[in-house]
Amino acid sequence: MRWSRLACLALVLLPAVLRADEKRITIYTSQTSYTLLVQERSGQDFVGLLEILEPLGSVSATTQGRTWRLRFNGHNSEFTDGASSAHTPENDINMPVPFRLENGRGFVSLTALPPVLSSVLGTKKVIFREAARRLFLGNVILRYSTDFNRSPSRLLLNFTAAVSPRIATEPGRLRMTFLREPLVPGSNLTQTFDDRAISSVSYSEANGTAELTVTGASPLFASFSNEGRTITLSTAPQAKEPPAPAPPPTVPQPVPTQAQPAPTTMPPPAAAAPSPLPGTPHRYFAVLDASHGGTERGEALSPTLAEKDLNLAFARALAQELQSKGVSALVLRDSDATLTLDQRAALANSAHPAVYIAVHTSSQGRGVRVFHALLPSAVSRGAFQAWEVAQAPVLALAQPTAGSIVAGLRKHDVPTMELAAPLRPLNNLIAPAIAIEIAPNSSSIEELNSAAYQQNIAAGVAEGILALRDRLESAR
Repeated sequence: MRWSRLACLALVLLPAVLRADEKRITIYTSQTSYTLLVQERSGQDFVGLLEILEPLGSVSATTQGRTWRLRFNGHNSEFTDGASSAHTPENDINMPVPFRLENGRGFVSLTALPPVLSSVLGTKKVIFREAARRLFLGNVILRYSTDFNRSPSRLLLNFTAAVSPRIATEPGRLRMTFLREPLVPGSNLTQTFDDRAISSVSYSEANGTAELTVTGASPLFASFSNEGRTITLSTAPQAKEPPAPAPPPTVPQPVPTQAQPAPTTMPPPAAAAPSPLPGTPHRYFAVLDASHGGTERGEALSPTLAEKDLNLAFARALAQELQSKGVSALVLRDSDATLTLDQRAALANSAHPAVYIAVHTSSQGRGVRVFHALLPSAVSRGAFQAWEVAQAPVLALAQPTAGSIVAGLRKHDVPTMELAAPLRPLNNLIAPAIAIEIAPNSSSIEELNSAAYQQNIAAGVAEGILALRDRLESAR
């Protein structure tokens, strides 16, 4: 799944919602990338070791007194509360800051992560950009190069793998934020161009994210190509002032008679906005949103499988499963149509659902990742809820909904994780909003196209929704 199309990218492996100003660390691996909350103790930054390892393999931990025993992929490690040394499968290691044990959870300092993970994971390729709190495990680093053209001004950003940045514009600059991609700079943090429209591009990183900022005097437009590996920035087209219409010729008007009534001038009818909800009652228990569509193909899962098509297949399977259990459901995009994020949110809100579920598919990882919103800082004014935090009043219900879906999927033997992320359009929904990202449960991408796998996922998600049906309905 390419989250660029969803304008979201940070994955937070925690059931609780994180504030935008809290410290985070992002871990990048060949399997996935995710973000964890950083805990501060006695002026030092710590992170849960079990939480780091959970997405990477089979892991468990037990506590006996001050001893914390970790088992990862069949290998044992042993840590002691307050001790600066630990026993791991590779060797005994020394940590610059002592290990901490709190309520059965083991915490290592950020500065100790490279030696600890190198030994526990058995990999020597551990790179930690500590100032930005970005941790790279294995050969995962992604780089970029630039190519600038004039007449008209155009900047090509070429990446070594597909990217999905969150893009924001403001007067004089365009920002691309990379929360999921392991992007690092080349030799120059800032490149300048002798051009007024596009004057520079600069790299920065902080709090688990990387960012490219392009400055210039003109509004900029971003487009993707080369299967997401190239972003082209060009000056946005300026609307031209239409020429003044010529006065209409004077035509003699016939005198009306009783047999010929005088014509009445009527304004042309206004064009109706397209809607995927024609002729349907605008109230559903569940709205299912097959992400991407039309010109937005999403991830190229294989030479023959596009994400947009599988999203629709899973959404339809889930709708059928819910309807078979007496739950009304609407597939928001039930054709190969292009919808913006704002259109999706507005149309879903107009259906007044008890729950909204966005569907994505991915070639990365195994099983299903279930997301609820991670809201940005925003202030509502008066009786109006800010669009970017419309989810805030129902977020307390979205979280247990995500947890219930996770439980339903696990009953069907689907590996599942619950995460929070600043996703759109989840943030803009006035009903509890969830996103699911479905990956194969085996090594074969073709499993995503299997009717049996789609039905198994649909059954698990439906069970999770049905478990909270009464609570969701009463809240609506």
